[in-house]
Amino acid sequence: MKAILSRATLASLLLGASMLATAADGIPRSAPPAGAEVSIVSPKDGATVDKTFTVKFAMEGLKLAPATDQTPGTGHHHLLIDQKELPDASLPIPATDTVIHYGKAQTETEVTLAPGKHTLQLVAGDKLHMQFEPTVASKVITVNVK
Repeated sequence: MKAILSRATLASLLLGASMLATAADGIPRSAPPAGAEVSIVSPKDGATVDKTFTVKFAMEGLKLAPATDQTPGTGHHHLLIDQKELPDASLPIPATDTVIHYGKAQTETEVTLAPGKHTLQLVAGDKLHMQFEPTVASKVITVNVK
């Protein structure tokens, strides 16, 4: 009887460890179409802007679609403000005051920032708000808010 219990215990431990390892791998990331790119059209890198200004987004090689669209090869924008690095790619892109989701397939937004130097970057997300594999992100630009 002890042998059966210890085998069952061992099987449970192995199953639990396997499930934890799978969870640690994160949510699977989808591949973007070849040549997929996102960019910030305006403002230009180094621009001086008012405290409230418009940011225009572009997407090429990837079809812009709402986050609810399940079609492969579609994505939507996420604007990163003053982020030192991209979010953890093994998790959905977080929604915060400085990581803003545009899940309705928006191509521009109005941003209000305090005076000073700020960075902006776009990252494309799929239907699960996951970064693509490889990540599709714009270059980081700097704006000076007057």
